[in-house]
Amino acid sequence: MSLTRRQFIRNTAAAAAVAALYGSGTAAAVKALDGSLTWGKAPCRYCGTGCGVLVGVRNGKVEAVAGDPDCSVNKGLLCVKGYHLPAMLRGKDRLTHPMLRKGDSFQQISWDEALDLVARKYSQALQQHGPDSVAMYGSGQWTIPEGYAALKWFKGGLGSNNIDPNARLCMASAVVGLVSTFGADEPMGCYDDLDKADVYVLWGNNMSEMHPVLFSRILARKRKAAHVKIIDITTRRTPTSRYADTVMLMKPQGDLAIANGIARWLLVNDRVDHEFVESFCTFRAGKTNIGYGTEDHFKFKDKARPLSFREYRELLEPYTPEKVEELSGVPAAQLVALARLFGSSHMRIMSLWCMGMNQHVRGTWINNLVYAIHLLTGKIGIPGSTPFSLTGQPSACGTVREVGTLAHALPGGRVVANAQHRAEAEKIWKVEPGTINPVPGTHAMAMFRALDRGDIKVMWVQVTNPWITIPNLNRYREGKRKNRDSSFIVVSDIYPTPTTELADLVLPSAGWVEKEGVFGNSERRTQQWDKLADPPGEARPDVWQTVEVARRMGYKELFPWSQQLEKNLFEEYRLFTLGKGKDLAPYETYRKVPGLRWPVVDGKETPYRYVAPWDPYAAKGKRIDFYSAGKTDHRAVIWARPWEPPAEEPDSEYPFWLCTGRVLEHWHTGSMTQRVPQLHRAMPGSYCEIHRDDANRLGIVPGSSVKLTSRRGSIVLPVAIDKRGSAAPGLVFVPFFDENLPINELTLDAFCPLSKEPDYKKCAVKVERA
Repeated sequence: MSLTRRQFIRNTAAAAAVAALYGSGTAAAVKALDGSLTWGKAPCRYCGTGCGVLVGVRNGKVEAVAGDPDCSVNKGLLCVKGYHLPAMLRGKDRLTHPMLRKGDSFQQISWDEALDLVARKYSQALQQHGPDSVAMYGSGQWTIPEGYAALKWFKGGLGSNNIDPNARLCMASAVVGLVSTFGADEPMGCYDDLDKADVYVLWGNNMSEMHPVLFSRILARKRKAAHVKIIDITTRRTPTSRYADTVMLMKPQGDLAIANGIARWLLVNDRVDHEFVESFCTFRAGKTNIGYGTEDHFKFKDKARPLSFREYRELLEPYTPEKVEELSGVPAAQLVALARLFGSSHMRIMSLWCMGMNQHVRGTWINNLVYAIHLLTGKIGIPGSTPFSLTGQPSACGTVREVGTLAHALPGGRVVANAQHRAEAEKIWKVEPGTINPVPGTHAMAMFRALDRGDIKVMWVQVTNPWITIPNLNRYREGKRKNRDSSFIVVSDIYPTPTTELADLVLPSAGWVEKEGVFGNSERRTQQWDKLADPPGEARPDVWQTVEVARRMGYKELFPWSQQLEKNLFEEYRLFTLGKGKDLAPYETYRKVPGLRWPVVDGKETPYRYVAPWDPYAAKGKRIDFYSAGKTDHRAVIWARPWEPPAEEPDSEYPFWLCTGRVLEHWHTGSMTQRVPQLHRAMPGSYCEIHRDDANRLGIVPGSSVKLTSRRGSIVLPVAIDKRGSAAPGLVFVPFFDENLPINELTLDAFCPLSKEPDYKKCAVKVERA
């Protein structure tokens, strides 16, 4: 597409103030509108919001970006990272050629040599050690064709289920929470709810920094309606807290008590929507005291038992406002005030969360409990009333969750343990019955433990940086080093990282609009883009790399297409979605629109699932139809889940909580955003946020450094006191974007036994002056 000067200036006007603060490429683009830029469209490369981006290209390089006013997600606005997307591609140290380790250095080799080597290593491992000896660690940044090709190669070719993504570290609890409650993954609401709610409850969600474009829609709603409230449930004051009407400062793990306390208050005060509950819900309880997954070979399987309404109420009885205050630190009056809002029949309430709830040793439980509150009050399936899990990567939903690039999954909500699901996949893939292994593979944490033990011989890492993001990092870094001669690691990336430093073979990848692709965002929106720019040197798309290796291993029949690879992979994947309530439109349709929310039936998208007339699969004449919950007779499950303590708590030796997280300017490990000069200047390095009273007691002053120590490692960081955020007493916060200050050397590799997602928000440390 092309834009006139008038159109471009109008489209970028809303973003001019933000762009000026950081000197973005957008401002430069306004001066460059001499007709030499060719414009295209693509979704943003960063978080799971799915902002539409106008991309200006000259001579094969991205020169400018602007928010796409035709995309309903962002309506022409971008965040500061989005405005600097061109610079993300321009780092001077882009990887441009395949590089093979020779001792302690790397040597350039050809693509044919590299691909033949990868194929040979996988073939040898399979022959000598079997399918459990190979692995692939992918990403929520994979495009849909990339993830689908990797999944098909592994599960339909190699007979191995050892494929799992970095999204296991950020949204697995959301997945299991949805599946265990509604019978299927992905939210029923959409971003339209952001413009219609009366109350926004942010459960451990620093939305103003992590999802700023979506948060701007909440603020716009608040400006227009004086009664609108924002409730911030948090362990530390963040920039989001400044906009909140109420800040509920809680102890780590206190969210379990808060959610149970709200549910109890609703029952005791008869603020339950009984008609809704009786018609559309059922009650269940699962196992308790379920462990934390810290030991190798940890296994857990929940066992649900039915409850009556009376039994459910009895299980909630301990969670009085006073008991919740004791467990969570939140004043009883604040708890009751929030419960009253949920219990108000005229208030539309939207619950929003991301990693604060998901990265949790009881992450599935807290997801279940928030859904329970909405189900008890009937505040679900109504515009402006919905529970909504946000995602932190551009296609964690579309690729990981829907394509199924998880150790237990197959495309379109299927699982490898189900014989019918395996047969359906084998038919679409045209492979022999019995090809797909019925035993789930190793999830992310189990995969890196297996690599540490020497059980995995070959692993391919694509589009992620695990040797910064994996908790208890020292163990897994040393595990690779001690097994250097017995394991082979391939890493595909666009820049050198601590992960490429440990690799045996490094492959240069094309980034963002240097390739064609499809993403799926948090609101079930599928977004396609065409290749708009040229990758540097010999860098190639990840999907090409995967397919070329598969073909060299003899799996040409899995990838028979000689051209239009991305389109053909998508169209085959689409077959898995049709008739399942997950229907996708034909590939060419997405070329014409800024995305569509599935299911897409007869050309129409679905803003709200489970509710007619929006959802064509929902039974007409019913208030709601949880048709995915076939095992519970189309009833959503209200789970009884108790408060349980975290895996590790402060004590006399390690008296502080450590919480990790992200910042506005940088994305995840910073391997892209740290190379953007403006973003790096705005936030050049990591820091330790500590409460002023704790700093005074320890003799720590602004401008000094502290040494943090856990049972797993130590690190020295500069101090931040009452700057962007403010830590609660007894807690320190450290962001994880800085590769030079890897905070995950201190974190604990405990995880939710149901979702297998690690808890990055709670471990014990001591703080000393450095």
